[in-house]
Amino acid sequence: MAGNYVRRTVITRLAVSDEQRDLLEETISEWKRVCQIATDKAWNVCNAKSDVQPLAYDDVREQTSLGSQHAVLATHQAAQAITGCIERRGEGESVSKPTFTAPTVTYDTRTMTLFDDETVSLSTTESRVRCELVLPEIDEGYQQQYLDSEEWQATESTLTIGNDDTVLLHLGLRRPKTDAERDTAEDGTVLGVDLGVENIAVTSTARFFSGRNLNHRLRQFEKTRGGLQRTGTRSAHRTLREASGRQLRHIRGRMHEVANGLVAEAIRYDCDLIVFEDLTEIRENTNAAWGHKWAFSELYEKVDYKAEQAGITVKQVGASYTSKRCCECGFTAGENRPTRTEFCCQKCGSEANADYNAAKNIGLRYVRRGQQSSRRTGDSQLALKSGTMTPSDGFIPHPEGFEAEFTDKPHRQEANPPG
Repeated sequence: MAGNYVRRTVITRLAVSDEQRDLLEETISEWKRVCQIATDKAWNVCNAKSDVQPLAYDDVREQTSLGSQHAVLATHQAAQAITGCIERRGEGESVSKPTFTAPTVTYDTRTMTLFDDETVSLSTTESRVRCELVLPEIDEGYQQQYLDSEEWQATESTLTIGNDDTVLLHLGLRRPKTDAERDTAEDGTVLGVDLGVENIAVTSTARFFSGRNLNHRLRQFEKTRGGLQRTGTRSAHRTLREASGRQLRHIRGRMHEVANGLVAEAIRYDCDLIVFEDLTEIRENTNAAWGHKWAFSELYEKVDYKAEQAGITVKQVGASYTSKRCCECGFTAGENRPTRTEFCCQKCGSEANADYNAAKNIGLRYVRRGQQSSRRTGDSQLALKSGTMTPSDGFIPHPEGFEAEFTDKPHRQEANPPG
């Protein structure tokens, strides 16, 4: 199962001769042609890999010079592209049949062999070519830690040729998860994430991903929508469909940016887990122009996928009272949050941005759950901008010289804060 592996992608340049580059370019050209043939056959017919492959395989083998295993991989690529179109169509976007223009080709363990002498053998339309990996001269290069380890095994990879004729191999690697990693990485550092309207996401390390520009743009769109609906002409309806598609693409693009930012924040603070509030507790409509449950679900799925590639686990915890509970003393009351953005504890006087307070509560809820469970050792900690925190030990500052700015302050913790 995919979830049983930690995955990495190592990018390296290949040293190739002119003849080898020509063969690789020809292979890429045939790959794109096979993907297109398979897509043409399966479009509006089927989209599962198990269906597209038998439907298109004979045709692509007869019409192209791509090898049998590469032909199979290309039909799978076509199936994936069609599936993506179906998903976007289901979200209201206008989609058209995929076309393949990128100068890339996919390899797997049958079409690519990685050798211990830092060379790689690649299938082409004619014969295999064996190329040298161009690695940094220093042994400490990031690629080396994976290539020199027996734990990491090559898996599906991508080769691309740039405009300057540079040949790059995006080498996919994987290793089995350890028992601790399979047991939800309970002893790691946790990044708490709160989702909302004013801010799409806020982390326990005080990184804010604003939703204001998105809200402004889509409010303008709502005004346009009203005018077009009142017009009621065929042209107005066509314009409305096109505008709706643009807005959905804009939302997806913003969620993609936020997902990248969340994973980058987890990596920066050396986090093992990213913890969200339970998405099932989010209302379908959050009174924002974009704030529907599907948008948060899309964000979660993107983070989950990107985090897995970085070896980071993604979890959800119940979000009840996280917006009303003081993360410093544990006192919970509706009066603690007088406005959407403000939090002021009525017991200890702690003040904070309301979303930031909630993000810390979400992360702490996972940490507390680990400490209270008999299955876990309870050594996880919450990542803050200036240090880490646990309910029992309180605030621990980062070592001197850590790149984060010191904005959090240590606070007195209750001996047994309420769960």
